[in-house]
Amino acid sequence: MPNIQAKKTFKSLLLIVDVLLILLAYLVAFVLRYDDIPQRNWDSFQSLMPWIALLGLFFLSINELYSINRKTIWDMMRSLFVSMTLLAFLTMSISFLFREFALPRSVILIAYFLTLIFLSTWKAFFVFLGHRNETVKTLLVAEEEEAGKLISQIKIAALRTKISHIHPNTEINRIFQLIESHDNIMLSSNMDQELKSLILYHAMKRNKTIYVVPSLYDLLLTKSTITSVHDSMVMAVRPFGLTIDERIIKRALDIVLSVIGLIVLSPAMLFTMILIKIDSPKGSVFYKQTRIGQNNKEFTIIKFRSMVQDAEGSTGPTLATHNDPRITKIGRYLRRWRLDELPQIVNVLKGEMSIVGPRPEREFFTKSLNQQYDSYQYRNTVKPGITGYAQIMGNYTTNVQDKLVFDLYYIRNYSLWMDIVIMIRTLSVVMDRTKAEGHSPKSDHSNAKSAIRIDS
Repeated sequence: MPNIQAKKTFKSLLLIVDVLLILLAYLVAFVLRYDDIPQRNWDSFQSLMPWIALLGLFFLSINELYSINRKTIWDMMRSLFVSMTLLAFLTMSISFLFREFALPRSVILIAYFLTLIFLSTWKAFFVFLGHRNETVKTLLVAEEEEAGKLISQIKIAALRTKISHIHPNTEINRIFQLIESHDNIMLSSNMDQELKSLILYHAMKRNKTIYVVPSLYDLLLTKSTITSVHDSMVMAVRPFGLTIDERIIKRALDIVLSVIGLIVLSPAMLFTMILIKIDSPKGSVFYKQTRIGQNNKEFTIIKFRSMVQDAEGSTGPTLATHNDPRITKIGRYLRRWRLDELPQIVNVLKGEMSIVGPRPEREFFTKSLNQQYDSYQYRNTVKPGITGYAQIMGNYTTNVQDKLVFDLYYIRNYSLWMDIVIMIRTLSVVMDRTKAEGHSPKSDHSNAKSAIRIDS
């Protein structure tokens, strides 16, 4: 039966083989490129070799290539493509900037294609002949309504998963008995805290992987600090929002990346403007709209127009839907690849938005959602973003409550590292049609909750 130690061993095996295959790809690339490898190129490769290995593992880890038990082959191939593309780009940049690390571009390009071939073959072989032969058993402890939402998500997230559902009101010894025969345990957000604690302790003793769907209270306690009052331990919970130093670092990163983004992406943006005009001559290539930003201040967001001119003239404020007839032909491609968001780089430069943050909403929807969810107001304690944690963890049409949980988690756990991870993983999300367009060919799982994982 799978346990935590077995999973760690499995990940270590993947890590070692991945490093060897990445380095092997470069060695084969040298052999294919040169009959006799020049000594200076070989010296450069030896100097760069540790960095190639570390950067390769860095990008693979960020794109969750070591969560293979919850990925389809297509998920892995997409993440692998993004990871190796970033590795090749960074390797070429380092080689160009530093002479001691100079490698021929032809070798880097050959190695790029070889890493894709080697790693994809290895992972596909391992999945089909080894790891996937074992079915993971998951016990879901939840009430009927929440269980239905979670089961569809679990089935899509894990290809070989057998799910058992039990109600929290079931006799506790029966729950303990079922825990023994399952690998993963998932607990709902509205369970009694005492019952949740009993199940957690019992499952952790037995080396199970536990997933807890968090409540707002759970999110409030994240990033808290432990202190004492006299001889009693207490948790200090900080307010929502970023500290001064976090805001300075985040703003500096926004300025640097937005300037680079405007320079690098200007040809693509110009080409997009031409396509919009050809496809929909009437109206501007840009779409401007008032949104609610940090501290509920209004600002004008800029996007490429993806709908017909005056799309809400007769309907009023209306959220876009899948196959919305108001979306133009070019607009569908812009939305599919998130290219309609590119002009928001200007909003970032102006300080109205950030690269990463909760997506901004219109006043009409903000007021409505504030009435529905008391915690919705906390989203606006930070600047809105072009991409965000909710965008990489959910789908385009994931419901508001679940997106809110992701956004609040991001605000509570903000770090520069987290922003970097979100930006890199956004590239994988853009390539994933089910996430980018918000539908799945297998099931509608837009109501599924997020979960906090506990490895005992």
